Amino acid sequence: MNPVLAWWQATGFATPGPADLVQLAAAGGVVLVALAIGVLAGRRTGPRLATWWRTHVAGHGEGVWTRLSAIVRHAVAALVLAIALGLWPWPPLAALPLGFTLGVAAGLTAHQVLRGLGLPRWSAWAIAAILFVALFSQSVGGLAAITAALERIGVGVGRRRLSLLTLVTMLVTVIALYALIRFVNRVAAHSIARAKGLDATQKLLAQKLVGIVVVVVVFFFGIDLLGLDLTSFAVFSGAFGLAIGFGLQKTVGNLIAGIILLMDRSIKPGDVIVVGEEAGRVNKIGVRAVSVVTRDGKEHLIPNENLMTQEVENWSYSDRNVRVRIKVGVPYDCDLRVAQALMLQAASDSPRVLDSPKPNVWLTSYGDYAVEHEILAWISDPEGGVGNVRSDVLNRLWWLLKDAGIAIPVPQRDIRILPAGPTGS
Repeated sequence: MNPVLAWWQATGFATPGPADLVQLAAAGGVVLVALAIGVLAGRRTGPRLATWWRTHVAGHGEGVWTRLSAIVRHAVAALVLAIALGLWPWPPLAALPLGFTLGVAAGLTAHQVLRGLGLPRWSAWAIAAILFVALFSQSVGGLAAITAALERIGVGVGRRRLSLLTLVTMLVTVIALYALIRFVNRVAAHSIARAKGLDATQKLLAQKLVGIVVVVVVFFFGIDLLGLDLTSFAVFSGAFGLAIGFGLQKTVGNLIAGIILLMDRSIKPGDVIVVGEEAGRVNKIGVRAVSVVTRDGKEHLIPNENLMTQEVENWSYSDRNVRVRIKVGVPYDCDLRVAQALMLQAASDSPRVLDSPKPNVWLTSYGDYAVEHEILAWISDPEGGVGNVRSDVLNRLWWLLKDAGIAIPVPQRDIRILPAGPTGS
């Protein structure tokens, strides 16, 4: 006897007849047609859908639109196979290739979507495997046996029984809800970013508020979906909530401080503030801290509460114009009018110095060896740094003073040697 036929009879299925073989061939044809339709849809519709998705739903950093051709290909094939399985009562032999291909196509669709949303590989492959097993076993009539076997494997936890089926259901639910949160947050963030009636600060505040609302709504939806009774945790939640409250006090405080900073717009992304002895540009206002990048490329993470309770120097709060002070000394024997005119010229020639307000020169003091001046120059882009402006002005002034024959004063010391007096006996 043929080994395949012997295995088939051992599984309990009837020996296939000519009609079964015909339907098996028909099922194979349906599989090929479904795959061909999926490939055609992926090539024709995928790029157009990806362009629309990138423009209207998510930005260039979104990972879904790069996988949309593959998603459409697998999803269309799975849809055609699901319709074919539902419209005709296929015998078990013919349902095997249909169910197998349907499970593979649906699993690959889920994997591509989850990976596009940034979920880890293990979670994407886990959902794909569970979806494959469920659809394949459903098509051949074995899903009830699998769920019954999973339900039998479990342990009792208090008055409830925790089975393997419950764990699988919870895993699928948690991953699906997490993917939903990421999808809604990215779509909402892209939609808010494209809103023309909001400035950058209002957009960031709206994105954070939408993210909080989405997490809260999905959390309670997940609790209801899993059938968890929160009243059973009433005694435990009191002490646990108190401990969590003390532990997360700073975190919640920083979260609220970040929202307040965005609401009163005292500090916004792009502002230039002073961090310690250095000035830096506000890169991001996060849930816990504000990211400030200095001109040295160092990124400081400052807790939101510190910016709420401590004095902060913001160079671009109400006006982006910042005045740069440049100290210069000239010798006493030079023509001050000429030297001051050269100082103004050096400041005016610098490309980042504004014409209005125009630069100015102040005589600040008569020093030990030089007449001290201060060049006051205004710039409108403090995020570009002030040290390079000071360097550019001083470089230009160096050559202007040399061309005018004015030397740069340096400290000088006169040493006088007095003759020795008569020595006593």
